Amino acid sequence: MKLFYCILIVSLLSACTTMKKEPVEEFIVDLKSPNYQMGEIETQLKSLMGFGSFKKNTVKVLYFPSEDAVCLQYRLDMMTYHQFWHRDGRELFIEALAKYNEDYTARNLNRNAGRKGRKAYGTTEGYLIWQQFKFAVQAKGKMKMELGYTFSDKLPYFYLYQMEAEYIDKEVRAHNRTSSRIPFLFTRAQAAEVAALFDQNAIDSFILQNRESNSPALNTDPNVDYY
Repeated sequence: MKLFYCILIVSLLSACTTMKKEPVEEFIVDLKSPNYQMGEIETQLKSLMGFGSFKKNTVKVLYFPSEDAVCLQYRLDMMTYHQFWHRDGRELFIEALAKYNEDYTARNLNRNAGRKGRKAYGTTEGYLIWQQFKFAVQAKGKMKMELGYTFSDKLPYFYLYQMEAEYIDKEVRAHNRTSSRIPFLFTRAQAAEVAALFDQNAIDSFILQNRESNSPALNTDPNVDYY
């Protein structure tokens, strides 16, 4: 009888544990999905070839409603990147910027913090699609993004580090790709513009305005007509 009760208790505990587990929806984005351009922002990027210093780069900000994803689209060294943020990641960016502004105001930024400073405000997972030109291999994969701060030419910057994504083609091994690690430097004003576009209330308002004006979504695939 005792054995029966032990088995029953173990079964009930296992059932409770199983019930608590909820499937985590994978964050992926289809570049062919309808999307809207929300605006443009500026950041500082450095050529991956290692030449020169960080220079201003214009980045398009797109919203993909089907995946609830915001995309930072930019071009660097002849490569086009689509860096996708899910809602939790966007919220982390906003929170991280608030912490950075507090540290900036309180003069708590450490010039010698190095790697520790560059990931001081957290890490999130994103999704990356990158391609050299239209008919080249379109690589895609998950990647981590770190948020923190750094100094460049003695000036402080809010820091976003796009880590590598790995693309594995199950049919053609020659198509396998690993993306480069890319650092982004933002002034506080530049980062504030990103945060404003990441704000969920702003996104909801933007979508509502487009629905009311019947603005068509941008079609990223010329072979598909969206309606």
